[in-house]
Amino acid sequence: MERLIQAILAIRQKLSGLRKQGLKEIPTRTIIIDPLLEALGWDVRDPEEAELEYPTVDGKSVDYALKLNRNPVLLVEAKALDDPLQDVKAITQVVGYAANNGIVWCILTNGILWRVYRSVEKCPAPEKLMFEVNIDPDVPEAMSVEQLARQMWRFSREEMARGSLDALGEQTFTDGKVRKALQCLMLNPPNRLLKLVRDATEDDTLSLARIKDSLARIVGQWFQVPGGPASLTSEVAHAPQMDQSVAAKHGWKTRKAKRGKSPYDEACHISGRPQEAVSLYRAIDAFCMSLEPSVVTRRYLAKTVNYEYSGRPFCSVCVLQGGLRVWVALRFRDIESPPAFARDVSHLGHWGTGDVELRISNQAELLEAQRVIRQSFETARL
Repeated sequence: MERLIQAILAIRQKLSGLRKQGLKEIPTRTIIIDPLLEALGWDVRDPEEAELEYPTVDGKSVDYALKLNRNPVLLVEAKALDDPLQDVKAITQVVGYAANNGIVWCILTNGILWRVYRSVEKCPAPEKLMFEVNIDPDVPEAMSVEQLARQMWRFSREEMARGSLDALGEQTFTDGKVRKALQCLMLNPPNRLLKLVRDATEDDTLSLARIKDSLARIVGQWFQVPGGPASLTSEVAHAPQMDQSVAAKHGWKTRKAKRGKSPYDEACHISGRPQEAVSLYRAIDAFCMSLEPSVVTRRYLAKTVNYEYSGRPFCSVCVLQGGLRVWVALRFRDIESPPAFARDVSHLGHWGTGDVELRISNQAELLEAQRVIRQSFETARL
């Protein structure tokens, strides 16, 4: 991975000059994409590892087909350096090329922004975005070089051979599907589910109608439906919030903040974000809400989701394309052994509460960050 770190550093150093040149696709590939792929362990000069201009079933071609045992496992479509990669047609094409050729993973990149898609998912092409990595040091969500390297290493030749990306993709997308299915089941429960719930309660006096109403209230509480119960059980607190589409179907709206009405809701923060970033947000949301379910509340603001203890904010979360930016109400010097992804922002402008910023890009970092978030929560309780 050290070679990849050095490659990212080298590109960052000359990025400003390259942008002034207005690199087209071919020089972008030669100057930026090829060195990064080489640093990831892919020999782009060996046709047994990387087939250039790989033909697709519809007679078109993709810039790179990266191979293991001579079989394509990852397609990479390159664009010019200044291409924003927002064109839905281009996204649909590369995802379609991969799916039609039985290849699970594909990447759309301009050399600086790398967007990784899981082609086999049954949803519109843009929603197949698993995660993205942006090596531009000047974007708001900029990560450290080490974090960038770890993210990109997921589609290195070594990790693709191990199946690490496959496992992560299956887990992330499956969790999203199961979550939606559970919501639908709880909102429209079949009798057999109601009976299973009654059996689990060991209370034969509960009618199926009462259980159905209870399930609706619980799901509503996940979404903070106005007029819902004042507290949550620990099980409900650990559950993620409801999808906006489900809430809209039932005519529910987000609870307004106590300090005045807010035009913001969860959809403002997660719409269009990669699946992994949304998954990280769900996990941190569940963690914060579980710290003391009857007292902790969340507030949706323009840039952040704030978590408060009796009105005192202890954690602010911003969902970005590359992961989460989290701020906690602590002084940096008060944290024992701060994580490598934490920094003191007391002297910098920032969106969230407190003087400590955590840049979280994966589940391992999120688990490490929980210790710091809990410390901030405990401080807010004092």
